[in-house]
Amino acid sequence: MTIFVQSALFALAAACANVIGGLIVTRHKWAHRSLRYFIALGAGFMLGTVFLEMVPESFRLSTSAPVLILLGYLIVHTFEHVFASHLHFGEETHHEELTNPSVSVSALVGMLVHTFFDGVAIGAGFMISESFGFLVFLAVFLHKIPDGFTISSIVVSSGYSPARALAAATSLGLSTLVGVIVVHLVGDGVNYALPISTGSTLYVAATDLMPEANREKGVRMAFLVFAGMGLFFLVRLVTQG
Repeated sequence: MTIFVQSALFALAAACANVIGGLIVTRHKWAHRSLRYFIALGAGFMLGTVFLEMVPESFRLSTSAPVLILLGYLIVHTFEHVFASHLHFGEETHHEELTNPSVSVSALVGMLVHTFFDGVAIGAGFMISESFGFLVFLAVFLHKIPDGFTISSIVVSSGYSPARALAAATSLGLSTLVGVIVVHLVGDGVNYALPISTGSTLYVAATDLMPEANREKGVRMAFLVFAGMGLFFLVRLVTQG
């Protein structure tokens, strides 16, 4: 199995999680609280992956890593604030802002950027090593369901049909696949792709997910964040052992 096929298959699995998130909204299968648990667990795993794997590897690949990591962070920050400033991951609460259908379009644009970099991160990870790519995949996968739930809830709240909401969630998955394809087409650009995707992953973990986890008070959410980090160490031990 080639590196491209391998990373594409894992990206497809991550994309399916976006669709599952959309189905939660359109089929009413899960409670909103369950998504908070995914968010907290994913935040912990992503932070472990970013600081203990992606950042050190980025510094090894490029002397420009600090600037590129910051660039990746700012790219997602810019698109989310320009196109999706009202966004709350996992649960949309500002329904009064969603009466204009164009809001759902702007939110979708912002989220497409960050899911594109999810794919870039997965592709770049597998280009470095199988174990590294698998860790990055899991970090991405754990926030994919909340992503799909979020965009679907925004689309429904904007007055569109459940079918449109599911299509929006599916488009996030397709954006991830495009990210994988692009990073493999670039080839040697992994030296730049990994640091930039590291910054975008850091933004999602620290700026999007952690504040959502902190909205629920009590020890349970803190425990889940640490459980996510513990899961990261366990997976790294198994894959690199």
